[in-house]
Amino acid sequence: MQHSTLSAYRTDLYASFSRAADALMNLNDALLTDTAAQSFVELTLSPFFVREWSSAYAACKDGLLDRAALRGVRVKYAPKPPPNKRLVVAGDASSIARPVSGTARDRTYVHQSNLPEGCKPVTPGWQFSFVAVVPEEASSWVYTLDVERIPSHQTPVEVMGDQLIDLIPRLAPGVLFLGDGGYGNAVFLLKTQPVACDKLLRLAKNRVLRRAKPPRPDKPGPGRPLEDGAEFRCQDKTTHGVASAHWDDGQAPGQRIEVDRWDDLHFLAARPVVVSVIRVTRPGAADTKRDPKVSWFVFCGRTCPPLSEIPTEYARRYRIEHGFRFKKQDLMWESVRLRTPERFGLWTDLVCCAENQLYLARESGLAHRQPWESALRPLTPQQVRRGMNRILAELGTPARLSQVRGNSPGRLPGTIVEKAQRFPTVFKSKTDPEKGERIV
Repeated sequence: MQHSTLSAYRTDLYASFSRAADALMNLNDALLTDTAAQSFVELTLSPFFVREWSSAYAACKDGLLDRAALRGVRVKYAPKPPPNKRLVVAGDASSIARPVSGTARDRTYVHQSNLPEGCKPVTPGWQFSFVAVVPEEASSWVYTLDVERIPSHQTPVEVMGDQLIDLIPRLAPGVLFLGDGGYGNAVFLLKTQPVACDKLLRLAKNRVLRRAKPPRPDKPGPGRPLEDGAEFRCQDKTTHGVASAHWDDGQAPGQRIEVDRWDDLHFLAARPVVVSVIRVTRPGAADTKRDPKVSWFVFCGRTCPPLSEIPTEYARRYRIEHGFRFKKQDLMWESVRLRTPERFGLWTDLVCCAENQLYLARESGLAHRQPWESALRPLTPQQVRRGMNRILAELGTPARLSQVRGNSPGRLPGTIVEKAQRFPTVFKSKTDPEKGERIV
């Protein structure tokens, strides 16, 4: 079987490695094929890693990649949207917990999920911002377009804005971006105002927006003219007025979904950005945190999806979270212990490159299902990963064979090895989501 697209991706990926390219490519192939490895060093036991075990650590220490070239490779081979549909991408941040890694530089307090009730959901660690293409079907399949570490001096909103400013012009026109409540604010909308894409973002239920300023009377009275219209408070129905559009699916009361949209609104701190507020109501929901009756969204762009498609369209954003789980549980993204953020950032890029190659290989027909896995269900990334050894055996590798260099001389007599430097956890001050100001 020919795998021309995957082969071309691998060739361009290899060309984007600026230093230690052969070792990095071998490490990438080992990660793609070795489903039994439980630790980073066990990847070196793969037949596709034709070097000593220490070369894996040396590759992450000395390796270097051209980020601009790598971003171009990801965009070049990004999946195309189906006919008469547009490309849908999602953005989100994921955390890597490092609570006891005192030698890890630039750790901040990041969110930690699934803790017992009453515990503070924060821990020291690193945070990474992802932009990925999300498919229509519910699965953990995603294609990563870009990933950047969020440093201590920046916020997820700032990093995501820079990523979209660079990425969107390279993609097909009419892209729809999906984001959670962390991006549904004035700071993100102002940051991404030059970006030519539609944005459907989750909106906090306590948000207050404004309507367009009223027309100036012929004989204005004293005082400064109004710059904003009446308030629109999501939690106050008396301020909503008549919706610009309404849709009801007409189902039974327990399954009913209603969608309302109000146009020509703006945030007080982002007057130039005109948005629409969308409310999705499910009367039969349990009205809990995971199953709310009312959900709020904000749309900014030219072509708003039909109201009947808003619930299912936004649900595609959750594919990126399933992708995070696959990276952490199967591709060992979180379990690998590398000291510096630069080394771990390189490992993160390798993990995303492996995930993208699995995406390109899912139509190969060489996936392996376990005897208890149903053939009627769609393929998963892990099933395709089980068949990658046969695919790579056909494709080969662009990496060169390793050269024997003899034994290392080791440390010189009298060498003093000092303790690694310790770094405190950086406490990031909060940011006002409406004004973008730091709160001390």
